[in-house]
Amino acid sequence: MKKLYITLFFIALTYSGFAQKSDRHERIRALKVALITEKLEFTETEAQKFWPIYNAYEKEVDMLRHNARDKRRNLKIETLTEAEAKQALKDFLAFEKEQQNLKSDLVESLLTAIPAKKIILLRIVEEQFKKQMLEEYQKRREKFKKN
Repeated sequence: MKKLYITLFFIALTYSGFAQKSDRHERIRALKVALITEKLEFTETEAQKFWPIYNAYEKEVDMLRHNARDKRRNLKIETLTEAEAKQALKDFLAFEKEQQNLKSDLVESLLTAIPAKKIILLRIVEEQFKKQMLEEYQKRREKFKKN
């Protein structure tokens, strides 16, 4: 029954595409929170410890991703010198290292809040969420192409 509600919630979210971008991000975030909460079945104590850690992590990852995206957008591959290309590669590697460091820090912090088994389950749930969002995006794209 819970799966039905989550699926319906996903569908409702995807069809509300006329919302502003920030509103859309908030709705997606709410879906993710609902899915994590449902699947991990937190106790009240676990939830109180988990969410501040996870929210801080998400905020840092978003800032890192935003900065990396800006750097990629500003690259003009046609006019890039070899030295600039090497620096861009160093920046890409630094981004990946920082992402990995954030993930490691998250796991270490979460071990103080929830059991290791739930941390593994969190990773699985995050992957499921990404997969569901990608599938919904592809469905909407197909529908748009047909119209």
